[in-house]
Amino acid sequence: MTTAAVPMRERENYLNQEYGIKSWLLTTDHKRIALLYLLSITFFFFIGGFFALLIRLELLTPAGDLVQADTYNKLFTMHGQVMVFFFLIPAVPAVLGNFLIPIMIGAKDLAFPRVNLLSWYIFILGSALMLYTILNGGVDTGWTFYTPLSTEFLTTNVVAAAMAIFVVGFSSILTGLNFIVTIHRLRAPGMTWSRLPLFVWANYATSIIFVLGTPVLAISLALVGLERMFHLGIFDPRLGGDPLLFQHLFWFYSHPAVYVMILPGMGVVSEIVACFSHKRLFGYRFMALALIAIAVLGFLVWAHHMFVAGISLYAALIFSFFSYMVAIPSAIKVFNWTATLYKGSISYTTPMLYAFGFIGLFTMGGMTGLFVAALGVDVHVTDTYFIIAHFHYIMVGGMVMAYLGGMHFWWPKISGRMYPEGWGKLAALLIFIGFNLTFFPQFILGYMGMPRRYWQYSPEFQVLNVLSTAGASILAVGYLLPMVYFLWSMRYGKIADDNPWGAAGLEWMTTSPPTTSNFDEIPTVTWEAYNYDQLTEVPVERQ
Repeated sequence: MTTAAVPMRERENYLNQEYGIKSWLLTTDHKRIALLYLLSITFFFFIGGFFALLIRLELLTPAGDLVQADTYNKLFTMHGQVMVFFFLIPAVPAVLGNFLIPIMIGAKDLAFPRVNLLSWYIFILGSALMLYTILNGGVDTGWTFYTPLSTEFLTTNVVAAAMAIFVVGFSSILTGLNFIVTIHRLRAPGMTWSRLPLFVWANYATSIIFVLGTPVLAISLALVGLERMFHLGIFDPRLGGDPLLFQHLFWFYSHPAVYVMILPGMGVVSEIVACFSHKRLFGYRFMALALIAIAVLGFLVWAHHMFVAGISLYAALIFSFFSYMVAIPSAIKVFNWTATLYKGSISYTTPMLYAFGFIGLFTMGGMTGLFVAALGVDVHVTDTYFIIAHFHYIMVGGMVMAYLGGMHFWWPKISGRMYPEGWGKLAALLIFIGFNLTFFPQFILGYMGMPRRYWQYSPEFQVLNVLSTAGASILAVGYLLPMVYFLWSMRYGKIADDNPWGAAGLEWMTTSPPTTSNFDEIPTVTWEAYNYDQLTEVPVERQ
């Protein structure tokens, strides 16, 4: 009898070992910690989405007739801070990475299980500070905390919001450190670097950015707090400070943070494309190197956010050049996914639909990023809705599509249950249509000159804004559907086989859901990554 045929209640796995709250709050099982992160970031996703809904309702008409100007400032500020720091950055690494990386490399857990649990508690502490900020009136500096808005003016709760992001940054650092040590030290025998799944490579590159870049953001926000409370003259030119110093410090992390958000998504899509085209990934080594190259080059492009801030023209030219350079490894990924699909035996499952959506929307976001990297164009589109559209095509169109694709792909492994495929395809279609209807008109609005962060606008922009708000409504329905049918599947879904997709990789060679220790014995890997040209059921040699 196969493990899939064993009733769920009889399986000895991480879901039914102990059901008490204490057993979850004190767990060191990486899979349970991943689920704790899943609950946490889902909560913040819907908070950030609620703020976005209010923004779109306000922009339905040219007049500011839903909320006041200061409230609108708080809405787009808190939407950005919640979505970026409490959802987009931790989503794939903290949830899917935590759950899958040890299983994918043949380990029983992460290198530091207690540190892993500590990272979640730190995330909860930062989340509590952010909730306090929201409930206490919010903050209205914009999600970037630009000075002098964050240091001089009578904005609200700046220190509390900065502290929330300061604290949650340590969660990212600990997670990144844990991943790096785990990937270096706990790989199963035979799991060489050239056999690692690209999902592991992507999270490895992300972890490097976590460890090297996040401390700079923490220092930047700490300096804002000190400047605001004690007037130390760090950023205030009247006291000998430099107002552009904060922008350099903030974007030194926050542009690589874009790759923190998108690199894990690239890893997810690589796994899905290989599985559902039933082929080896084209150019595996180039794709792995491209992931590392994106992480490295990401640290060299921060000032392309500052082309209109008064920096040297020569410095701007250099940063423009590096901004084009970082597009090369990104293009390699898209070309190699396309080559993998070519003449593949493609299965149009729900995860594959999300992967197609990711490739299309990420490509659109990347192409428009070249406009932003060009000095002459950037001067005209900076602080317009063109920037809003470009950013969301990468972060929401790309990252969220990849995250949902990964959740659908690995949901049978996480829960031991299958979700309703028809509802999954409908949600993917609604999200793709709703997203494009929401954000493509904003490219046109930006080209026409509509500035972002204004609560009122000229009447000639209304039609496009109505389309954008209508698209946001469709998008909201698409995002709600997976939560509903995932919860439904936990009780009523069909029991999943160990490998329902016929996928390659160690995570598909353990039970669904996995046992508490992942493997009864540590496997020995004797095959290359993505061996779809061989038998899917690869025999596992035991030590």
